[in-house]
Amino acid sequence: MQHHFYISRRGIVAACTAFAALAVGGGATAQTARNAAPWQPTKPINFVVSVAPGSSVDMVARLLADQLAPALGQPVVVVNRPGASGLIAASSVARADPDGLTIMIGSNTMLGAPHTMPKGAGSGVDVLRDITPIIIPATSPMVVLAHPSFGAKTPKEMVERLKAKPGQPYATAGQGSPFHFAGEMFMAATGTVMTHTPYRGVMPAVIDTVAGQVPLTFGALGGVTQFIESGKLIAIATGEKQRTPLLPDVPTFREAGIPLDFTLFFPVFAPAKTPPAIIERLNREMGAIMKQPETRARLLAAGVEARSSTVEEARAMVNEQYRVFGRLAAEYKITSE
Repeated sequence: MQHHFYISRRGIVAACTAFAALAVGGGATAQTARNAAPWQPTKPINFVVSVAPGSSVDMVARLLADQLAPALGQPVVVVNRPGASGLIAASSVARADPDGLTIMIGSNTMLGAPHTMPKGAGSGVDVLRDITPIIIPATSPMVVLAHPSFGAKTPKEMVERLKAKPGQPYATAGQGSPFHFAGEMFMAATGTVMTHTPYRGVMPAVIDTVAGQVPLTFGALGGVTQFIESGKLIAIATGEKQRTPLLPDVPTFREAGIPLDFTLFFPVFAPAKTPPAIIERLNREMGAIMKQPETRARLLAAGVEARSSTVEEARAMVNEQYRVFGRLAAEYKITSE
C-alpha cells in the first residue's frame, strides 16, 4: 500500500480550487482589503513553539521571530511549550485572544497526535477547529540514519541486514510520532521486523544512535547534517519523492522500490477566528522572510528548506495530513504512551 505524508494531488487541487474561488468570487472583498489600512500590532507578539529549544522547529521559529520584529514594529517573544506531541502549545494558543498577538509553530506531529493520544490529552484542543493555519514556512525531509556498525549504506542493504537479524531496534522522536508511523510503514512495505524504541524528541534519538546505543533512527534531517558529514551516521535514504538538494547523493525510498513518502513540515497557526487581515499580513511577512537568500542559506546549512505558501495551501496541507494520519493510526493500531 502506498502512503503519502506530504500534500497529495487532491490536497493541491483543493488548495487551487479554494484560491480560484477567492479570485473569481472575492474581487470586491480583495479590493476592500487593499484599500483598508494593514493590520499593525500595538503590543509584543508571543510566538509559541511546540517543542523544546534546540530542534529544527525552534530554529525556524527564532529566525522568523528575529525578522518579524522589525517588519511588524513590535518585539516577537519565543515561548517554548513542549508536551503532548504539540497539543500543549496548540491548547494555549487556542485559548488566546484572536488578535494576532499569539501565534505558534509546530510540525506534522501535532496533526497525528489527536489520533494516537489518550482522550483529553492537550486539554482537548481540536487542531482543525480551534487554531487556523497561517503559512508553511519550512520543511525538512525524513531520513533514516544508521550507525556505521550497522553495516548498511543503501535501502537494499538495510532490508538485508534487518531480515538477517529480525527485531533490531530503531529510534524515533516518540511513541505515536510521525517517524513511528514511518517505521511501521517501512516494515509493512519490506516485510521486515524492527523493535520501536521511542525517545522524547528527535535529537535524543539521534545522539543515542551516534553513540551506538541503537543501530537505526527514523528522523528529520534538520539539525543532524553535521553527524552525516563527519561520518558518525550513515544517511541510508530520505522520504522525499525526489532526491533532496540537501542530500543529493542519498537515494529516496522510492528509488529502492519502497513506497514511502514523508516530509516533515512546520505549520504556523493563529487562534481560530483571527481576522483574515491579520492572517494575510502574517503570511505575507513570513513568506518574504523565507524568500531571502540569507534565510534560505542558513536553513539549508542546518538541513531545513525554506518554503512559502498561501493561507489556502497551508490549510489544505494541514487538513490532508490530519486525514492521512487518522487513517494510518487505525490501520497500524498506533497509540501514544
